[in-house]
Formats: sequence, C-alpha cells, structure tokens
Amino acid sequence: MAKVLILDQSKSVRNILRERLEYEGFSTEATENEKEASDMCAKIPFDVILSDTACKVPDAGIPFIALSTETSIDSAVRAVRNGAQDFLTKPIDMNHLLQSIQRTIENPPAVAAPAAPTAAPGVRRNRRARPAQAEPIIGDSPEIDRVRRLIDRVAPSEARVLITGENGTGKELVARRLHAGSARAAGPFVEVNCAAIPSELIESELFGHERGAFTSAIKQRKGKFEQADGGTLFMDEIGDMSPAAQAKVLRALQERRISRVGSDKDIEVDVRVVAATNKDLREEIRRGNFREDLYHRIGVIVVRVPALREHAADIP
Repeated sequence: MAKVLILDQSKSVRNILRERLEYEGFSTEATENEKEASDMCAKIPFDVILSDTACKVPDAGIPFIALSTETSIDSAVRAVRNGAQDFLTKPIDMNHLLQSIQRTIENPPAVAAPAAPTAAPGVRRNRRARPAQAEPIIGDSPEIDRVRRLIDRVAPSEARVLITGENGTGKELVARRLHAGSARAAGPFVEVNCAAIPSELIESELFGHERGAFTSAIKQRKGKFEQADGGTLFMDEIGDMSPAAQAKVLRALQERRISRVGSDKDIEVDVRVVAATNKDLREEIRRGNFREDLYHRIGVIVVRVPALREHAADIP
C-alpha cells in the first residue's frame, strides 16, 4: 500500500485529500506543521508528498507534488526549481492528481541527475527514437535571454505551457526547445495547426476515427493525441479552435483519455500539451470565443515571445 504525506495549511484540503486517497487505497498522513512533517518522514517511508507551495517540503529525499492556488509563471517555475515532480493548481482535479501520484510512485526521480533526459513518468519506454535536438534561439538581448532561461527552467517539468506572441516570432521554435529539454525528448513531437483544419474535421484530426464513422472514413485512423503518446503535442493557433473542439480537448486534458470519432471506447494517452496562439485569449474569453477553464488548463505556465521590434539589437 503506497504511503502519501499531505502537507497543507488548510484543514479542509487535508481532509478532502485524505478521504479520496484512502478511498483509492492509499495510506495517508496529514499535517499543517512542517516540523511534524519532517518527523513523520523520519519514521514513515512515504512514497510521495503532496505539499502546498506555502509550506516547506521536508528534505528527506521523498519525491513531492506541489499544490498551489496560484497559476503564475513564478510559482510554477519556483516549484519546478525546488524539485517538484508535478505542479497542480487548486481546486485540485482528483483524476489528474491520482495519475500524477501513480506516475511519481512508479518512476521516482533518480538521486543523481542523468547526463541526458530520461523517460518522463508514465512515458512508454519501448521507443527507440533518439532524443530531439532543437534549433538554437538566436539573440543576445535581455528579452531573448529571459525567454531562453524560462524555457530551460520549465522544460524538465510536466507542466503544460502556453506560448504567446505575434506571427513569426518563433513560437514553434520555443515549443521544440521545450520538448528537447524535457524527459520526453526521446518521444514524438507532434504538431497540429488548429487554424488550418476545418471545424468539422478538427475532432477527427485530434482524436482519430473508426472505420465507417463518416462517409470518407474508409479505415481506422489515429489522431494527433494518440500519435503524440509518450511525447509532446504542440497545438499551434489554439485560439482558432471551435467551441465544440475546445470542450473535447478540455476533457482529454482533464481525464488523460480520448475516444475516436465513431467509438465509445476510451483510450488512455500520456501527452504533454504545449499550445501557442497569436491572440489575446483573455480577450477571447471575454467575448465568449474561448473557454476560460481550458485557458487555465493549457496556461499553467505562459511564455511570451517578443516581436523583433522589441529586441532590435538582435537584428545583426
């Protein structure tokens, strides 16, 4: 029976997490006191710690998952830099949490840092692809240096990333560098341009279809989510996606499973989604064109890529 320590200052959060985790078969302990948590770790061989980012995690060599009410870049990057295996925002999606705990327990972090990225938790290990190599991001200006440093700090985590910027600023380049610097680098990098696919075909493109699902479906086809299993799915121009497709993508991110068009069978997928847009998604939310809940799912960390006019010193 896996043992989980819950470290959170909120009694209601501790009680909710304990009740659900014990129902799922975990053994749990909970506290709001960091010293008490440290004492518990000295006596009990916990498999994972769930810790609010406002608390100090005991230095006991136990992998931990960070929980936070914040969705800012700083809080996510700080958690990753401090060694968190995952970063989840409150209110906690229990399905996501359970999957994160399972991945952490099955694939605990190595004590010493590996020379090259290893397979991410949950990533299929039968792939023999060589680790991805990303083109360098050219520029010496402070603006580009900030982008590079943020990418390098965020890439090793499993956090979803939203890349914003005008057309031509290099959003795909950023996405490829995130993939290459992640533990999924040996897995596939699959790209889909949401603006280039007609709304009536986007569902089939993302989730695949069964033979006979519609008139031209003459054979079974895997969608982009399945193709990216064990790797990264880059959803370019996600702001142009139809409301119906947004709802399907939200479900896939929440439950980590999809169903092909024409099928009632769920398929589990292990995909890190990196999205990009040239639109102001908050303005699109205000206009009713984009789902706010999907925005918070894809934008755990936001990387803004500046236009060249903002770092003109790099033109030479």
